Amino acid sequence: MQYNVPQVDLVELAARIKGWGKALGFQSVGISDTELGAAETGLLQWLAEGHHGTMDYMAKHGAKRARPPELVPDTLRVISLRMNYYPKGTRETPAVLADGESAFISRYALGRDYHKVLRNRMQKLVGQIGAAAPQATCRVFSDSAPVLEVELARRANLGWRGKHTLLLSREHGSYFFLGEIFINLPLPVDVPADDHCGTCSACIDICPTQAIVAPYRLDARRCISYLTIELKGSIPPELRPLIGNRIYGCDDCQMVCPWNRFAQTTAEPDFAVRNGLDDVALVELFAWSEAEFRARLAGSPIYRIGHEHWLRNIAVGLGNAPTTPQVVGALQARAGHPSEMVREHVAWALQRHA
Repeated sequence: MQYNVPQVDLVELAARIKGWGKALGFQSVGISDTELGAAETGLLQWLAEGHHGTMDYMAKHGAKRARPPELVPDTLRVISLRMNYYPKGTRETPAVLADGESAFISRYALGRDYHKVLRNRMQKLVGQIGAAAPQATCRVFSDSAPVLEVELARRANLGWRGKHTLLLSREHGSYFFLGEIFINLPLPVDVPADDHCGTCSACIDICPTQAIVAPYRLDARRCISYLTIELKGSIPPELRPLIGNRIYGCDDCQMVCPWNRFAQTTAEPDFAVRNGLDDVALVELFAWSEAEFRARLAGSPIYRIGHEHWLRNIAVGLGNAPTTPQVVGALQARAGHPSEMVREHVAWALQRHA
């Protein structure tokens, strides 16, 4: 449905939206249309190949993910926003990965849950849009609905899709979150970003489990982020040794990307490191009771995997750690855990130290 809004200068409104977004803490704001036909073809092929693993919600929505007006009727444009998350003073990823007794947690998960942070900021922006254009209707999303956020951000000139499938920016690398506002006004759109990966294959080569099966194509079933966050059951035994000490997510493909030389740290207090999770021993985290897990990680994106999967992941990390009395003792203390899944992974880890 088209709207006649002569009382609103859409070019001026678009410029104001970008200014308001940056004032609210977003580093970049862009606007795209809703034509995602090419991306839809790739999505359906990815699903047909089973690369989504057990993430049934990906297949459930199917092509709807690439059709914004079917998700929110009357949507004409999508406002994409980008916010940096890499915390200041964080122990460097290579150092943590090289220390087999330490736990590596993806840098995006060291602070507060980004979903709430981004949604709250975008709702404030929606309020400003509504005050300037009362006829505007908006819906905000932050990794919370069937949305092809990387493709929308690319079309909004926030960056390009890297070979690891994440969005890349020449000015900011890839350590950032994305959010979207669906709007019913025909705002002027930005020119989509060009690809600047060239012949580089660093992200493909570094992947511990070789989950990037081809440039721009990821098999989630082998991805450590999927295995430690999305997978609800047992981690395939053949992949466990490759996980190393990564207990929640994996940043290897970002760590080696040349464009992350330009990544900037965040000034957002909510994304600051909590509980010392950037530099902590596997044994220490494995000792947390369920009550401690809930208390310490309340408000963290890690909270949603639950204590059982937390222990499963750490057990794998301990199985890959150097053999020490502390490591073996920690595993033995959980050998009789009530969860069959935890017991299975602990038994595997103890066998590694036999």
